[in-house]
Amino acid sequence: MPAWAYDARVSALAPIISRTPVSRIEDVVSVMREIDTALPRADGISCFNKLYLAVTENVLAQVGVGQATFADPRFLAALDVTFANLYFAALRAFDSQPVATPRAWLPLFESRASRTIAPIQFALAGMNAHINRDLPRALVDTFDALGLAPQEHGAPHTDFKRVNALLAITEKQVKDLYLDPLARELDAQFRGVDDVVAIWGVGAARDAAWSNGQALWHLRSVPAIAQAYLRTLDRSVGFASRGLLLSTAVC
Repeated sequence: MPAWAYDARVSALAPIISRTPVSRIEDVVSVMREIDTALPRADGISCFNKLYLAVTENVLAQVGVGQATFADPRFLAALDVTFANLYFAALRAFDSQPVATPRAWLPLFESRASRTIAPIQFALAGMNAHINRDLPRALVDTFDALGLAPQEHGAPHTDFKRVNALLAITEKQVKDLYLDPLARELDAQFRGVDDVVAIWGVGAARDAAWSNGQALWHLRSVPAIAQAYLRTLDRSVGFASRGLLLSTAVC
């Protein structure tokens, strides 16, 4: 397929993401489902979106349970929506003004048509960009909107850690989807993909995101430094994503 034809398919997201930002988790799930339908299965954005959709559906199901699962469902729901809107914003930027796309997201978006990168690499590169770059900012915005502060021993942090268990389960489910018996030919088609998968862990990424969120929170009174901090984080996360997206195909 010619590059221009493939790029045109990505433009099909414009009517979907033009309806963002959204205000409810249910709307987040709806938009992600539409993205999943609009993109070819092998598209790198689709590979990430599929993982993110599964995570969000699991969070939505648990938030609906209420206090039995989370100490402060209101905080978690607000964070989930704020977080997802940053992903949608990155897609809007890439579609309409690529130069404004966060650098953390560019490696995934620019390489999404590659057939020398395994689907699981795309999924993890998206998680890397979203958690390491977007989550700290989402935490600050959510705490600010709710009049709270990122305390280590409060209900929000407890719930934040509980989500790690959901993510671990979902991450395994999606890895199994991409690495199931029918896809074991990856071992023949891609060299070193297992090593790429092994070097990235969602739990460690979320711990780092919480720490970076705390740093950004305390830098709010110095906007110039806060922006510089975020720009540096954006670049370093983008650099890591490029490492996750190194070609593993056997020539």
